Amino acid sequence: MTKLTKRVAEGAAATGQEYTIWDDEIPGFGLRVLPSGRRNYMIQYRVGTRTRRMTLGPHGVLTAEQARTMAMSSLAAVRQGADPAADRQARREAITVKELADRFDKEHISLRIKASTAKEYRRNLNRFILPALGRLRVEEVTRADIAKFHHDLRHIPYQANRCLEVVSKMFNLAEMWGLRADGTNPRKHIRKYPEEKRERFLSAAEIRRVGEVLTEMEIEAIELPSAIAAARLLMLTGCRLNEIMTMKWVFVDAEAPALRLPDSKTGAKIVHLGKAALDVLLAIPRIDGNPWVITGTKEGGRLTDLQPFWQRVRARAGLKDVRIHDLRHTFASTAVASGQGLPMIGKLLGHTQVQTTARYAHLAAEPVRAAADQVSSGIAQVLGIQAPSVAAE
Repeated sequence: MTKLTKRVAEGAAATGQEYTIWDDEIPGFGLRVLPSGRRNYMIQYRVGTRTRRMTLGPHGVLTAEQARTMAMSSLAAVRQGADPAADRQARREAITVKELADRFDKEHISLRIKASTAKEYRRNLNRFILPALGRLRVEEVTRADIAKFHHDLRHIPYQANRCLEVVSKMFNLAEMWGLRADGTNPRKHIRKYPEEKRERFLSAAEIRRVGEVLTEMEIEAIELPSAIAAARLLMLTGCRLNEIMTMKWVFVDAEAPALRLPDSKTGAKIVHLGKAALDVLLAIPRIDGNPWVITGTKEGGRLTDLQPFWQRVRARAGLKDVRIHDLRHTFASTAVASGQGLPMIGKLLGHTQVQTTARYAHLAAEPVRAAADQVSSGIAQVLGIQAPSVAAE
């Protein structure tokens, strides 16, 4: 009877050809001796009709007892239907999060995501996600890994939540592609950080001041006329920044009048134009060979970045907290103040979901409250009811 021990292993001499010493106590556990004299512990087992061998490790790195323990564990797994050699090979071939991200980009971001969103996806991947998770194997990423990643970005909660969305989509696709078991998305049950929806609306006085600044800039002829026109169109149409900046003359239907945008954040879209907006559009000179409405300084090109210009506008107007997107909010708030209902405002802004427009519901309530106050005050006078005085503090 041969039991693989340290003495047996060290006494196994090279013979010029490979041979195996089998352990009599654990069937399938052996020591393979190579012609070079190198000795490796291994196991042999059957999966169906196939015989498979798997190296456990070299003698010297593993002791005989360590190899025996590993062999018992692996062979016990075989009896329960596992295939240790195949599992090891699968782990070796398992892709990393970095490799998953490459496939995610090629097969999803590049094909299904709009250019502006794709840019943000890639930024989140390259700046935040891959430095933290890129080297991990996809099948080994745990919920704890993602929770820690999200927690480490707690100082930038908005960014942390956007990264969480990218991770979630990427691992959903990993399941679809067979790279993880179904229902194992590690993002599951991780709560996003609260986000305050910032709603800044310009008052009538602030709108007037922006208009004055734009007129002054137009007279001074220092700023690009196209930038000034873009700012005016944003205020007069409620369009998103990208919709104005990427607008071509072929999208302009002066007869309707409307903008027929073939693509936007919510897909193809028709923006109906008021007379003031149409007047601004028609006053913009068309440049031969340039299809863009908001042109840049390069021949045949468009203006690609309005932010520096807007920062100068708002600084000069004394409105340093006003973002470009707040002009869209201002268009909506003005529509509410003029008595337009939320469904109509949703159509004007191109919202596809009612809850997106619902953020303006509290503004719609203001005229109703004012009317209620006026009516009740009139009736109170007839009834002879005096309004209660506010006690001095």
